[in-house]
Amino acid sequence: MTSRVDPGYLRTYLVTDPVLCGARGVLSVIESAVAGGATTVQIRDKTAGGRELFELVCRAAELTDGKATLLVNDRVDVYSAAKAVGAAVDGVHLGQEDLPVAAVRQVIGPDAVIGLSADTQAHLDEVHALGPGTVDYLGVGAIRETSTKADHPAPLGYSGFAQVASATTLPCVAIGGVQSLDTLPLREAGAAGLATVSAICAAADPCRAAREFAQAWDAAEAPSGK
Repeated sequence: MTSRVDPGYLRTYLVTDPVLCGARGVLSVIESAVAGGATTVQIRDKTAGGRELFELVCRAAELTDGKATLLVNDRVDVYSAAKAVGAAVDGVHLGQEDLPVAAVRQVIGPDAVIGLSADTQAHLDEVHALGPGTVDYLGVGAIRETSTKADHPAPLGYSGFAQVASATTLPCVAIGGVQSLDTLPLREAGAAGLATVSAICAAADPCRAAREFAQAWDAAEAPSGK
């Protein structure tokens, strides 16, 4: 299957959490992380109302435009509304319990990026049965136990991630308790990028934290396979 997203933009991937961002706010963390080298930002907030999330996405787009890919977690309606008013938002990331990915592709069109959480062979079978270009990348995890998503599946570890990544041609982003020290083993396991929540959102200096991830990725030897 082919992907419309440049894998290079997946390498340092921030998923926002308003609680972990604290008093400084999500936008401040995004601005700092992008300055440090974050190449994709996913806006994730399970409690915000539609208007609040829409306004956040539109303001985040001003910070990421031309610098990082901007995605909206779950909320296809918010993505569509932000896009309609001209915000530089690139697509959505969906979970297994969200709207069917094929239907979302029909709604948001052929140019938007769609990421999908997947961690089992059954998930991969469903993705591979879809038309080419329906899904652009997969979020694969959790790599280890994480407190930022209570309902995460059993941790895959490096070897479990490698099994998933080797079974698909779609770029796979590792997520779930990921730290910068995981860069080399996950890149060797086939990761197209590392997604993190707490390691950047909760960091005392999000810019420095993002830079550590970006530098670790650049320093890691490129895998010989994927």
